[in-house]
Amino acid sequence: MIRAYPGQASVWPGGTLALHVSTDSARFRVAFHRWADGPQLMSRSAWLPGRQLDARAAGADWDWPPYAFDIPAGWPSGVYIAMLEEAGHPRSFDLARDEGAALFVVRGQGKGLLYKLPLATYHAYNFTGGGCFYDKPPRSSAPPGARVSLRRPGGGIGGDVWGAPDHYDASSPRQSFAHWDARFIRWLARNGYAADFCTDLDIHADPGLLRRYRLLVSSGHDEYWSEATRDAAESFADAGGNLAFFGANLCWWRIHIVDDGAAMVCHQGGPQGARDHWWPPTGAARPEDSLGGVSYRHGGGWWDGPRQTTGYLVQQPDHWVFAGTGLARGEALGRDTWPPLVGYECDGAPLARIDVRDGAILADWAVEAGTPPAYQVLAAAPLGPGWQELPPRERQAASQGVSGEDAPGEEAPSERTPGVGAPGQGLHAATLGLFRRMGSDNGSNNGNGSGSARGTVFSSGTTDWAQVLGTARDRRVERITRNVLDTLLRA
Repeated sequence: MIRAYPGQASVWPGGTLALHVSTDSARFRVAFHRWADGPQLMSRSAWLPGRQLDARAAGADWDWPPYAFDIPAGWPSGVYIAMLEEAGHPRSFDLARDEGAALFVVRGQGKGLLYKLPLATYHAYNFTGGGCFYDKPPRSSAPPGARVSLRRPGGGIGGDVWGAPDHYDASSPRQSFAHWDARFIRWLARNGYAADFCTDLDIHADPGLLRRYRLLVSSGHDEYWSEATRDAAESFADAGGNLAFFGANLCWWRIHIVDDGAAMVCHQGGPQGARDHWWPPTGAARPEDSLGGVSYRHGGGWWDGPRQTTGYLVQQPDHWVFAGTGLARGEALGRDTWPPLVGYECDGAPLARIDVRDGAILADWAVEAGTPPAYQVLAAAPLGPGWQELPPRERQAASQGVSGEDAPGEEAPSERTPGVGAPGQGLHAATLGLFRRMGSDNGSNNGNGSGSARGTVFSSGTTDWAQVLGTARDRRVERITRNVLDTLLRA
């Protein structure tokens, strides 16, 4: 058994990577691979003396002594996988390994496109040490909430991952690098998109790094955000930068980075509610809709078994996002793909109705709930009553309906939180759309006037975009991705 974790999950070219390793073998070595259009072997270390160290709890810094590795100055920015090999036990490259591997990023000097890895989300589901945010969470008193260590094996690869397997692809855990991010990054490389890479914790520590780029991209499941990371992304867009989110459950929980970056804390429930939900007054009182235009509370989740979905019903076929797709108004995008394009978790806008003739109509309280006034619904996928979670939210839409059919019936108001509707109320729909930021209510506008043109923000509204992208399951998904990236890199 061999396990490892990086002291810091990113390093500059020419810098030093501290890799903390425990093994019951007398010797081990490390093969460094860069992930682009598949793995590229960059170098192998010499054989090093091994030592076996004790595992610790999920909330603790495991504090294993480090091995130092010099990163060549010529290594390009990218996601790197350190594959560890014990003497006498050769191993092949495997992105789904639950031990013997560690993930880190080599940073870049600034290009048009910056891809952000959701390291905080990886660790929220990292069960190495016997706990995570979802099962046996270690507790923190200051700040209050659950606490998990960022300095332990796991965090994208090389650890135990909590959660149900994906019915459509059980080859890797959902909350790992292999499941969504690796697929999207491979598509970028195959299609000639040059990108730099960082983690969300890099942005947390250095918000100014975004100023060197034109477009910030994330995909898959980017659920956990610190205030500093969110402030930086919104300031970047307020200053004219663009954001593209090819994922869902975006910015659902607020985290607090503690102990000089060694751990993170999130308060997800208690007698007075969840203090670290972004949207409610009892939490951060800062709806995540204003970041990406959509929220999970207007969408839903389906974690186990085959999903039922109509696909995305196109609302504005003449929009540049759909250029070259041949899609018509009301046509279903991603209905017949494997997996369904409408993913295991979906984000939506608060809709009053989806109608083939009149299109998707925003609820009259949408702006009050955080939807940007300039938000455009480009396509929407109604989530039926069979979905496993249709979250509670502020209220239901005044009118309900999908293409002339009745939406799920009303339920009694929730007694858990005043002013919050019961689960399943109103119309829940995965929503694909975008908006141009035209101002900031959180003070992070870099001094620009409230009416000046800002950056564009796109959101696909589904976690599983990357699983359909580039697989020939629906070439229109690939064309939409190109349209978004090409346009926002030029804008």
